[in-house]
Amino acid sequence: MVDDVLINKAATIERCVLRAKEEYEKSPSTFAADHTRQDAAILNVQRACEAALDMGQHLIRRERLGIPQSSRDVFTLLAQARWIETASLSSDRRFFNQALHAARP
Repeated sequence: MVDDVLINKAATIERCVLRAKEEYEKSPSTFAADHTRQDAAILNVQRACEAALDMGQHLIRRERLGIPQSSRDVFTLLAQARWIETASLSSDRRFFNQALHAARP
């Protein structure tokens, strides 16, 4: 059975990652000094992370894996049900938290 929610979220993730890469690849040597491009890239990474979280919440609801109390719980429940690999869980969580809370000094 095709799950339109998962397909749409995957498309969102792909589009956001592509946009973030485009901002960087315009001119990698000037990216660090161009706050507008940094903001655009960060925003797209944040959107991709939020879409991944939405996908996880959708799977948890659909598969009745439990009731997550936090973003961390979403990934923990998915790992316990073997939808995602436990080995990458802590590094993925760190990246996710950094992306969602990214702020330019």
